[in-house]
Amino acid sequence: MTLCIVTYSVDGHTRALAQAIADGGRGQVFDVTALTEADWSTLDHASAIVMGAPTYMGGLPATFVQFIETAASRWDTGQWRDKLAGGFSTAMHPSGDKLNALMSLFIFASQMGMIWIGNTETGAPVVPENEGINTDGSWVGVTASAPKSGTKILSDGDLETARRYGMRMRAAIARWEK
Repeated sequence: MTLCIVTYSVDGHTRALAQAIADGGRGQVFDVTALTEADWSTLDHASAIVMGAPTYMGGLPATFVQFIETAASRWDTGQWRDKLAGGFSTAMHPSGDKLNALMSLFIFASQMGMIWIGNTETGAPVVPENEGINTDGSWVGVTASAPKSGTKILSDGDLETARRYGMRMRAAIARWEK
């Protein structure tokens, strides 16, 4: 039961979200700029791969697209077929066109034959006790917005949403591998 989180982060926001997912799901975080052959082998044998990058100008940054292009070499052999998949993204603004970045990840996972797991956390005001949870209202994957002030790299609610998503991925792996 292996949960791998692959990410690219410039200022630490996306890395913090990746780490929260890893903490919730007892997963391992991989930086796409430093993948070794051993890391690629771990990804090839993983139960689930969750992918995340910041949203730049409504899309994925070129550095993360390079990871996708390299990983696509596994398409014809079906190495990633039937792995669970998920995604996350960060941006400066609450919309920040993060949905487009998530859709790019979803389409890649679908083309690879992976099974996508979305976000199910509902925040306030629908669930009043979940103040700060899923404040962007994203169901395709986890999203977070960079705080405009203060010393925190992400809000506690965004990090908790990511942690719960990690727990969801861990539970999905357990069900999928029965």
